[in-house]
Amino acid sequence: MPPETQRPRSGGAALELLVHGVGGATPQEMLDDPRTVRVTGDRTAAVYRRADDADAERHPERYGERPIPEAYCWSNLTSGNGSRALWLLLLPFMVVNLAHWMRPATTGLGRSQRLYGVLVRLVALTLTVTLTAAACEVALDLTAWQCAGSPRCVEGRSWLGFLAPEGHGWWSQPGRRLALAAVVPVALVTLLWYLSNRTWSAYEAQRPLTDDTPGTGTNAGTNAGTDTAGNAGANAVTATGAGDDDSGPGEDAEGADGARHREPGPGTTGAGRRVTVRPALGRPGFWYGRRLVARLRAAHTAAGFLTVAGALTAAAVDHDRRLGGATAQSAGGLLQAAIAVCAGVVVWVVCSRGRSERRRDAGLDRVLVTWLPAGSLVLFGLAACYAAWSRPGWVSAGALPGNLTFRWITLAQLALVVSLAVTAHALHRRSRHPRVAMRGLGGPAVAMLACGLGGVMTGGVAQRVADWLDKDATPGTGDGAIVGPPVLLSWQAAVIPVLLVLLLVPVVLLLARTRRVTRLLAPVVEAEYRPVEPGEGASAPGGPRGRRAASDGLRTRQIAGARARAGLTDFAPRLVAVLSGTALLLGAAAVLGSWASGEVPGEAADSTDSSLVQSVADTAQALGSWLVGLGFILFVTWGRRAYRDASARRTIGILWDVGTFWPRAAHPFAPPCYAERAVPDLTWRIASWTRRTGGRLVLSGHSQGSVLAAAAVWQLPDATRHRVALLTYGSPLERLYGRWFPAYFGAAHLSALSRELHCWRNLWRDTDPIGGPVLVPAEGERPEVDRGPLLDPLAYGRTADHPLPEPILGHSDYQADPVFAEERTELLDQLPPPLLPQQRHEGSRPGPEAAGPVAPGRAEPAEPHGDSQGPGPRRTPGNQDTPGKTQGSSGRSSA
Repeated sequence: MPPETQRPRSGGAALELLVHGVGGATPQEMLDDPRTVRVTGDRTAAVYRRADDADAERHPERYGERPIPEAYCWSNLTSGNGSRALWLLLLPFMVVNLAHWMRPATTGLGRSQRLYGVLVRLVALTLTVTLTAAACEVALDLTAWQCAGSPRCVEGRSWLGFLAPEGHGWWSQPGRRLALAAVVPVALVTLLWYLSNRTWSAYEAQRPLTDDTPGTGTNAGTNAGTDTAGNAGANAVTATGAGDDDSGPGEDAEGADGARHREPGPGTTGAGRRVTVRPALGRPGFWYGRRLVARLRAAHTAAGFLTVAGALTAAAVDHDRRLGGATAQSAGGLLQAAIAVCAGVVVWVVCSRGRSERRRDAGLDRVLVTWLPAGSLVLFGLAACYAAWSRPGWVSAGALPGNLTFRWITLAQLALVVSLAVTAHALHRRSRHPRVAMRGLGGPAVAMLACGLGGVMTGGVAQRVADWLDKDATPGTGDGAIVGPPVLLSWQAAVIPVLLVLLLVPVVLLLARTRRVTRLLAPVVEAEYRPVEPGEGASAPGGPRGRRAASDGLRTRQIAGARARAGLTDFAPRLVAVLSGTALLLGAAAVLGSWASGEVPGEAADSTDSSLVQSVADTAQALGSWLVGLGFILFVTWGRRAYRDASARRTIGILWDVGTFWPRAAHPFAPPCYAERAVPDLTWRIASWTRRTGGRLVLSGHSQGSVLAAAAVWQLPDATRHRVALLTYGSPLERLYGRWFPAYFGAAHLSALSRELHCWRNLWRDTDPIGGPVLVPAEGERPEVDRGPLLDPLAYGRTADHPLPEPILGHSDYQADPVFAEERTELLDQLPPPLLPQQRHEGSRPGPEAAGPVAPGRAEPAEPHGDSQGPGPRRTPGNQDTPGKTQGSSGRSSA
């Protein structure tokens, strides 16, 4: 059970707003009470209280000794229905979107910063083309062109009989078969557009707090005209710093600052006025990406349709050129020219504009968003009609014309990634920091991983479908019913077993290191839990809590092993470097091998004299397609389990939550960004409660919840931020976000956040594989932010205070440590006393606490904008029967 909250030394209204972390948590778990009520929000994300605290503001006398506990539950934004696991199949899109946010922090070099964003968006565009081309390869080339045109392949497949030339039906001509099969990739692109549009309406549409909204007192003027102490200053000027791409085409949000970039924090202008340069996450439009996502969605949808149209047109034009028909050739040439022009428009749209963060940009470029996909769809329709035009002598033989597409896409991706690496190195060299992962090359490495994933999935799927269609034969060997997929895809599929074998090397090294570190840490653990003399109690003066009575080798190894395994997280940059470098080399080898030999790996190896090489090549090619099929099954099964099972979600949740934390700035078909809903929710709730009550607030965030809490604090007006204390525990703010996303959570940004807050405390354990210190040192009268490492477990063995063995908590249950309640009380005591009613701004509106609970059956609102959701708290079904508890705050950590 969480510890009691100690009595704060300064009275008045106080609120503790809990934000859970990876894996999610129920309101009942967070508040340690089976009876909870929903204060504001909907079934997706909401703020809850204990039933006994629903009218806390009406009875301040009850809360003189403890804060009012509230829980913000956002787990349904990333979990729930198992069908959401299908988003995992779009993992390359999510990974390349991460690369966009891994830009190194730097000063100046505005053109290089803009170039970095453009290159990532172009890599993302190639992934969409790759996915669509893979669907065309399966549906058009392997099925409609090769299999439907081969009597041996059609035999035993009645569902392909109406397409066979032997039937002499209307669909038997190759062009018509291709036009019919093109429905599959077009449907896939349409599905991606639908998913992106639906989530865009739900996530990117959340209005930020900086809007001029009545009753919140938080508009642009308020934010710009107050200093860090909450005092209006006529000489205060707020600058947004980086992020203005509205001033001209081609400017990217994260790079538009150029030479005018400064570190977050106060400064002065030439006129002597104080200037506060807002950090990236504090800009009004950062969590409102509707305009860019809409533009990118239109461009990527058009690119998908144009890829299908190009595949159809290429086959028909190739046939018409061989026959020499002038009219058909002219029509095909005009159609290809139109497709090329439209493709150029798509590239221009992707490159011409980045994110707009200086303000909430409500524009949607409706003409572009509507007509670009529509025009590309019209071109697809014309291409389908052109391909379906009657050509009586046309026979499909060999592979579908245009099978060099994958080779050029792969070469373009390799060139873009190399250019991205050069750009990132130039940016990092300008402003080096030892904690930045991979010396600033994290973004290019992750972009390479996205391309590698896309290539492996494409090649594996094509090879697997070809194996299925060719029955007992091996595609590409010349003895089957079909020719098989392009040679490059067979090489990419053969890379999969090689990559897995090579990955065993770092895995074995890390396991060996863990065992060695465990042995080295054993005496350290023994020293921390030193033996207790006979008759000496566990709470004897001068010793650490949790002492043991006798040495226990097994217990020592358990604790040391937990610390050693937790330290493996810090080796992630090296593992990513090895993985991305291997992917780059194997990708280049696949291109060179397919280009030089023109044969699948098994056939190319036959020309060598080494039987070992031949065996390895044949085995790799055969295993590649099967491993992809197995991988898809495991991927979806694993994803469904992670969405449904909290324990499984804790295992992989941090990676998924990191990937979907960031807005869709590079790829519009990536999974939606939950923070674009969660951060506005938190900022609205904090601002509305502090404005109405004038009270003190502790924002308590665990794990990924601490990242949401920090992002929400950055979005608050200065006067509100002054009344908020931040308590983080198990936080990846520096260990993960600071190292991989230095332009947004780097050392300078975290130090600036500490200065802007009235007080901040971070708790961490060395058994925690996710959380760690934020490394913000003491500054003037401000103490060091970190407190830790906390002792874990609390007791080595059985003691008078702990008669049963204490668990190793790791990333979970930070509230079980007495230090948690101690630090929470200290933060509340450091906050300024509550404001009197006459000190608050005029115009506040009554909130949910003022009117009591909602009547049963009342309709639930869709969007929780602070206290505008309705007149009062709502009870969650099934939680009204058990008597509530009145002990101090809490809530348990979610792991």
